Amino acid sequence: MSNRTFRITVRGAFDGLTEAQRAELLADAAEHDVLNARFTPEGNLSYDLAARPFFSFRFLDSGEQEEDLVEAASRAEQSARAWLDARGYGYKNLKSQAEDLSQAPLGKRQRRAAARELG
Repeated sequence: MSNRTFRITVRGAFDGLTEAQRAELLADAAEHDVLNARFTPEGNLSYDLAARPFFSFRFLDSGEQEEDLVEAASRAEQSARAWLDARGYGYKNLKSQAEDLSQAPLGKRQRRAAARELG
């Protein structure tokens, strides 16, 4: 069996933040800028609270079978909830989207590279 790589994005919105929580998030905003967003095993949070209340966590996981994607998405949502709950941040509309990279279509460069390898 091959090892599959999964990318999971968990999105939501901050809700009912206190002024202190909002100030804390704004102070840390540069480290959570969307331009620095990446998929990591521990999850990477990005937001722009000054513009809108939405956030996203990006997780990288793996599994042996396509069915493992559902479990990976569940783990990612649990991790996002745990991070938010540990800090007392209110949130709503938490949803996840998961992608099995072994099933993703190849980009133009990848198709060319694959054709070179075969030819």
